[in-house]
Amino acid sequence: MTTGGPRRKGAALGLALLAAVSAAGCGDPGARGDAPGPRASANSPSPSATPPAQLCAHLIGYWARRSLTGDTYGDYQSMGLSDGQYEILRKVVDAARAERERADEGAADRLIARRARELCAERYREGEPTGGPWG
Repeated sequence: MTTGGPRRKGAALGLALLAAVSAAGCGDPGARGDAPGPRASANSPSPSATPPAQLCAHLIGYWARRSLTGDTYGDYQSMGLSDGQYEILRKVVDAARAERERADEGAADRLIARRARELCAERYREGEPTGGPWG
């Protein structure tokens, strides 16, 4: 007659399971046979970040269209623009007004999109504003 047989087997099984769970929780995240995935660095930009020139063109286009309808307020800072972006906005709006008078609203809208892209691409051709961040 043996005493504690099933209890010893249960204890041994419990210890084995505890060891397996502990071992599975330790180590590198890819160590369990998972397919390794790309790791993002804390310093890497978001993959969906909008390039500065594209963001500039979007802002300029938005405010230029509003300026043509007289629907603007405040100064360039309240519009979220830098001084350099505001200079681009003034150039684009002046050209769009002339185009609207010469042709029509659709031609002015196309000019806004084209000139905003061109001037913003020039301003951000090196990834940062030419002339410094405030220029």
